[in-house]
Amino acid sequence: MRLAEWVREALLAAPVEPVAGSGVDSGEVALAEVLALRSLLLNLHFRAAKGEPVAEAEMRGLIERADETKMQRARERLEAVQSAARAMARTTEPEPETASEMAAETNPEEE
Repeated sequence: MRLAEWVREALLAAPVEPVAGSGVDSGEVALAEVLALRSLLLNLHFRAAKGEPVAEAEMRGLIERADETKMQRARERLEAVQSAARAMARTTEPEPETASEMAAETNPEEE
């Protein structure tokens, strides 16, 4: 199993617990940290691929920007996944085909 697959499975299997007094769950915090790390790595890789050095002040700026946006980005990702799951649930629910089936669903004792 590749490392990325293992990390994904471990994060998905981890219990979701609220972080004391914050209104944020531990899964959201973990996702935020992973997104911040991803942002830093992609920026550094891009600069390294172009052969550009990264000054200390620039690195600090990258870190600050990743930290400032990580929770918002995590919430947006989670909301997108939840919206997609709700939409998928709506499309997979069977619709009643006839008026008698509709009546049976709304008044099950009348069958």
